[in-house]
Amino acid sequence: MLLQLLFVLIAIIIGARLGGIGLGVLGGLGLAILTFVFGLEPTSPPIDVMLMIVAVIAAASCMQAAGGLDLMVKWAEKLLRKNPSKITLLSPLVTYIFTFIAGTGHVAYSVLPVIAEVATETKIRPERPLGIAVIASQQAITASPISAATVALLSMLSGHNISLMDILMISVPCTLIGVLAGAFCSLHVGKELAEDPEYLRRVANEEFTSDKYRAKGVENHHAALLSVIIFIAATIGIILFGSMTELRPWFSLPDGSLRQMQMAHIIEILMLSAAALILLVTRTDGIKAVQGSVFSAGMQAVVAIFGIAWMGDTFIGGNMAELKGSIEHIVTEMPWLFGLALFVMSILLFSQAATIRAMLPLGIALGISPYMLIALFPAVNGYFFIPNYPTVVAAINFDRTGTTHIGKYVLNHSFMMPGLVATGVSVALGLLMIQLF
Repeated sequence: MLLQLLFVLIAIIIGARLGGIGLGVLGGLGLAILTFVFGLEPTSPPIDVMLMIVAVIAAASCMQAAGGLDLMVKWAEKLLRKNPSKITLLSPLVTYIFTFIAGTGHVAYSVLPVIAEVATETKIRPERPLGIAVIASQQAITASPISAATVALLSMLSGHNISLMDILMISVPCTLIGVLAGAFCSLHVGKELAEDPEYLRRVANEEFTSDKYRAKGVENHHAALLSVIIFIAATIGIILFGSMTELRPWFSLPDGSLRQMQMAHIIEILMLSAAALILLVTRTDGIKAVQGSVFSAGMQAVVAIFGIAWMGDTFIGGNMAELKGSIEHIVTEMPWLFGLALFVMSILLFSQAATIRAMLPLGIALGISPYMLIALFPAVNGYFFIPNYPTVVAAINFDRTGTTHIGKYVLNHSFMMPGLVATGVSVALGLLMIQLF
């Protein structure tokens, strides 16, 4: 088993270094080694999870193509420019809401330069709002009803009488409070901008330009607004179907029994319908939708889940007896330790959904209660730990003052403190909630 684990880790590390679809295709190579060299039987690929993500990405991409994302950024810019002194508290709420609505943290790219510019103009150290804003966009993944991670968690816990609302009732308040805790801790990070040596050096050397960033204009305001309304309506529909099971239709089977429609199919149908309506109502070119950043990032996530999660699932399934025998007594005594395992795996996999898909079968097999797994759900937000995730790199590049940075020892970077605070508070509150309720 240890030799198999070594190959799994090598595939993950090399795939992460390759970037893009590298993580997914290296997972496929690792799966080939597990199957043809070690003789493990492949488990079923996570088709339902992948199709749900494809449907959500299709709708989000159409909204972006119609100008909906640009419109949301304009709204965010107006809010931040009206309240510049509160930017460290408001910016994480903006990126949290963006991700909650869209289901992907990559929408934060569009608002990060606005945050950096408003902070600089107000003479607030940009590191403070940018650091927690990036973390908030990650935390919201585990609160969004249409994110790949939430969809994966729901599909794997559906057999345990867990509904979407059961997940959201814990994940939304916990992650939101965790983000606010991280924001308050960020209020006094570092020196004031006027005293920061790197900023002063850039000003003295004329490296700091005075060019002001403005959010991209919306070409067709009416079409953009319609796309946002349609997308949000589909998201609300998913929440209603997920929380009120009586709304889901029943179908007769050939043997006379009845079967209720699965949430996976509802998510896929509603999101594909939303994508179609956006294209039809706003008269947006479908080709434009696949050329946007949301589609590209989303498809990378699908490939990652396809390869990495399938490889991880096969490894765990093939070694379940040995894994249970070695760690079952520890996890039974201290089930919260499984959260630490989720955190470490998310650092390696750079994906909340891939982490859930790879690790949750082990948690279920170890007898950890579904509500404990939901409470530990925010622990999959650990990929800020190593500062090479795209949104992390983007935030550093957007900060013209140089205050948002990676330290000499790599791990002492601008996102570590807010990330640890937000994740730690979210998980702690989740554990408290399941004890109280």
